[in-house]
Amino acid sequence: MNTAEYEIVRHFAARRAQVYDAWTRPEHFARWFGPRVFTTPADRVVLEVRPGGSWRATLVGEEGFEVTLEGVYRKVAGPGRLVFTTGDPDNPGDGPASVVTVSLEEHQDGTTMRFHQAGVNTDAEHAEQARAGWLEFFDRLAEHLAVQGASAGSTSSKVSSPPRA
Repeated sequence: MNTAEYEIVRHFAARRAQVYDAWTRPEHFARWFGPRVFTTPADRVVLEVRPGGSWRATLVGEEGFEVTLEGVYRKVAGPGRLVFTTGDPDNPGDGPASVVTVSLEEHQDGTTMRFHQAGVNTDAEHAEQARAGWLEFFDRLAEHLAVQGASAGSTSSKVSSPPRA
C-alpha cells in the first residue's frame, strides 16, 4: 500500500469565520469546490459538520458527466480546525483515500489556512495530481472570498483574477 502526504499553506484576505463558512456552508462550498471545468450545485452538497457527520459534493461537467467526492468529519473545532476523510482511509479497498486537516489562523490582515492531506493507496504521481487540484480549488476559494469581501464593502481583496460566474 502506497502512502503520500503534503501540505499547502494559503493566506486569504478574509476573516477566519468567512473562510470556515466557505468550508462548512453548502452555498459557499459550492462556489469554489472543484476544478473550473465543473460546477458544484449547492443542492448537490451535503455537509453534516460534526464528528461522525458525512460530507458529499457532486461535481457536474459537460454532457452530464458527474463525479461525487465524499467522506466523514473526524474532528470539528470551528472556526479553527476541521479534520475529515476522503473515501475511507480505514478500509480503502483498492481506491485512494485520505485524511485532510484544515487549520485556520486569523491575523490582522486575514487568515492563514494550513491544509494537510495524508493518503493511502496513493502513489507520488496521484498525490501530485491531487495537490495540483487543491491548488486550483484554493484559487477559486480566494476568488469567492474576494467577491464576498467586495459585496460587504471591503477593499482588502488581493485577488487579481476575475470571479467565476
